[in-house]
Amino acid sequence: MTVPATRGAAAPSSPSGVWLRRYRPVADPAVRLVCFPHAGGSATACLGLAAGLAGAGVEVLAVQYPGRQDRRGEPFVKTVDALVEAVLPELREWTGGPFALFGHSLGGTLAYETARRLTALGEKPVHLFVSGRRAPTVPRTDTAHLLDDRALIARIAALQGTDPELLRDEELLRMVLPALRNDYGMAGSYRHLVGTPLSVPLTVLTGDSDPNVSVDDARRWSEVAGGPVELHVLPGGHFFLDEHPENVRHIIEEALDHVR
Repeated sequence: MTVPATRGAAAPSSPSGVWLRRYRPVADPAVRLVCFPHAGGSATACLGLAAGLAGAGVEVLAVQYPGRQDRRGEPFVKTVDALVEAVLPELREWTGGPFALFGHSLGGTLAYETARRLTALGEKPVHLFVSGRRAPTVPRTDTAHLLDDRALIARIAALQGTDPELLRDEELLRMVLPALRNDYGMAGSYRHLVGTPLSVPLTVLTGDSDPNVSVDDARRWSEVAGGPVELHVLPGGHFFLDEHPENVRHIIEEALDHVR
């Protein structure tokens, strides 16, 4: 299936499977933005983007990973490759018009690998956004999934993206820790396979005090890019995008101006 260059290509009126959520439908969107949440996250993490971008003609489709929220009873997916392959059939129902991919943290890796896979299928996105994620060429071993519960909670708290009160709620922690542990394991097992540089315009966003991603780590995304790359460094830590939603939205809108 090839991507038509025209706006308003036919697509389902709503997601027909379990992988995508369409919180703010946009009539005849100029472009669709597929959003991959962070480790332990769910589709609702993309609600802010969906609301903020709808007025700009950008429709957000949020990926819902198994094992959380309305998919709580489903088994987790263990690897990046397996998750990309699982989401592709439903996602390809929506690639008949211009579309872009956005991912934060682990979601950045998933968005990147999805862009590679779709490009190989002749369905190249118009843009890729990676946020809060080091380049796949940066050597690093992720072992957070091997920590005991107390140490894993401390690791989450250090990222400053979770209300401290929630981290003291034992019932809630019992619900979310399995997803976090699985997703950290997914990140730990990921190995980048060298291939043709991705010929998709790339925007990289990072926080200037992210304990997981240095600015140099973010800058190295240029090593896998075969097209233009822009790096935006915003104030904040790993969840800088929660502190500066308007800035993030503006960056996305500007990057997509050529298709809006």
